[in-house]
Amino acid sequence: MNKYLQLFRLGNCIMGVIGLVLATLIAVGADIQYHLTELAFASGVVFLFIIGGNALNDYLDREIDRTAHPERPIPSGRMRPGTAARISVAAFMGSVALSAVLPLEAFAIVIVALVIMLAYETATKKMGLVGNLSIAFLTSALFLLGGAVVQRLDATIAIAAMAFLATLGREIVKDVQDMGADVDRSTLPQRIGARNAGIAASVSFLTAVALSVEPYLANRFGIAYLAVVLVADAIFIYCSGIHFRDPKRGQRWAKIGMFVALMAFLMGGTL
Repeated sequence: MNKYLQLFRLGNCIMGVIGLVLATLIAVGADIQYHLTELAFASGVVFLFIIGGNALNDYLDREIDRTAHPERPIPSGRMRPGTAARISVAAFMGSVALSAVLPLEAFAIVIVALVIMLAYETATKKMGLVGNLSIAFLTSALFLLGGAVVQRLDATIAIAAMAFLATLGREIVKDVQDMGADVDRSTLPQRIGARNAGIAASVSFLTAVALSVEPYLANRFGIAYLAVVLVADAIFIYCSGIHFRDPKRGQRWAKIGMFVALMAFLMGGTL
């Protein structure tokens, strides 16, 4: 693979843009046709932001990657570390520059996300729960951005909250699964034990379930949304129990639940 495409993780960039478009559809539905300019700028923001994060990760983790990911551009010798660092800086600067033409709320979300991303890669990644919270926020920020670019942030707060809670639960379950291998991180399972951390993950999943009915009760979305989101809720309830016996299976089903919830919100916003 081309070293630059490998550094960028092009697939992740494309998925990020798709997520942004879906969030915008949730916010304005068919009226998205009137916001194509803002959506184009926001897509550039997301694309460059993900490139910046991936390049920074490869630069900072270059020694670890000699063993864990020797095929990546830096450990394989196909790219100098300084090149990856400069790409990261340029991508982040481009992302911020593009976001400056978006509504103020969108610009603020990008700045906050950048601060959290930089903190995560340089410090909070090894801090267990703080790192989990950082990843959860960065996931939810994509949905917040999708609403903010069309000045309908209120329409995506609910799915952003669900994404935050579901991601947090999944990250904690992942730490339970990797408990034996995490020797350089102070994870929640290491601090309070696997069972107590599992309970925290279950609370996060079940809180997401409780929040999921709010758009229907508030009459923002109709019966089509409710029908699909209840399927997502059933999956999250299943996750809240199965991960105690099989963390890998639990986090896999959590990803499926997040996808079904996204489809529910998309139906609610477009039907």
